[in-house]
Amino acid sequence: MWLCMRMHKPLRWLLALLLLICGLAQAQTRIQDATPRIGVLTMGPGDIFWERFGHDAIVVDDPAQGAPISYNFGYFDLDEAGFVGRFAKGEMRYLLVALPLQQDLAYYREVGRGARLQWLNLDAAQAHALAAALAENAKPENAHYRYDYYTSNCATRVRDALDVALGGRLKKQLEGRSSGDTYRSESLRLAAPATWMWLSFDILLGPAADRPLSRWEVDFVPRRLADDLRNVTQTDGRPLVASEVELLPQRQAAEPLDHAIALWPWLLAGVLLASVILLAGPRHRRLLAGCAGGFWLLCGSAGLVLALTWAFTAHQAIWANRNLLLFNPLCLLLLPGAWVLLRGRTASTRWQGLLIAVAALAACACLPLWLQVQPQRNGHWVALLLPVHWAFAKLWASRKA
Repeated sequence: MWLCMRMHKPLRWLLALLLLICGLAQAQTRIQDATPRIGVLTMGPGDIFWERFGHDAIVVDDPAQGAPISYNFGYFDLDEAGFVGRFAKGEMRYLLVALPLQQDLAYYREVGRGARLQWLNLDAAQAHALAAALAENAKPENAHYRYDYYTSNCATRVRDALDVALGGRLKKQLEGRSSGDTYRSESLRLAAPATWMWLSFDILLGPAADRPLSRWEVDFVPRRLADDLRNVTQTDGRPLVASEVELLPQRQAAEPLDHAIALWPWLLAGVLLASVILLAGPRHRRLLAGCAGGFWLLCGSAGLVLALTWAFTAHQAIWANRNLLLFNPLCLLLLPGAWVLLRGRTASTRWQGLLIAVAALAACACLPLWLQVQPQRNGHWVALLLPVHWAFAKLWASRKA
């Protein structure tokens, strides 16, 4: 009997060990079978120019992985060989980076940019498929992608990944709706706090930026995508967004509201400048020659950038820009004449003919304003610059110039 009792104790330990192993195996199986939670993380705008549009990422909270993972499509490497050249040519490369959510949030917490997380109502198959696709996409050999400001950025990548997981249902519900927004209106709205950035967008963007966008297209802006996700439903009628939580408050300036460009202040400024040129011209010819030289230098330099960008880069939103008629590269050829006038001499007849040609081309910028095919919203620039070009031509395009 004593021997049996001695044998029972090891058996009890062995049985306990087997039960523990079985319990751990069952727990591991439950973890592996658990459906990961999927969320969209939307960050508010920052004060650096590339942060003005806000940002977003996809969060995967998978029990099998431990801490939630943020899949962030917004990374780029300034030290990458050829980055500056590719940026200039419109061939930038961004990449998807997977990192712990709290690590991703650290920067936004430090600089005061808000972060809001939308947990999504995805079924098990959709959630597992999306999590697997993101993990595969984040591998170093797959992480890079060709970046475009409007059609392939951090928000459109998030949008497209969700659409694939939903079997195309996201695009189906958004592509037939429009609020009338354009690439230009959204760009100017978001760039408004930085005047130089606002001016750059408005001058550089061509007619392709003035086409009314569907909600699907306007979701290149992270906040617009977050707004639209609230109105999307699953096949069974459930809302796609199950819940929302604010992870970080927005301590920097909030995203600007929509605003339209009023034409009359630009027209008033253009007429006043033209009046000053014509009234002060007879008495202050040298002063006006210096002002004209600066004006032509600015117009010609901007026009040269527009022409070269259209001819030699992949920045399609800038192509066919009718501001070339106002910011004319030919203005650079007027600079020698400005120097002649500044010295109190008479400009040549050939130079006067060029001055008339520049003013005539500026007048041609009025004609496309009534086109219904690919209109470009640059009427305010016409109102401002055409009177100035005309006034300089009237002042100096004569044999007594």
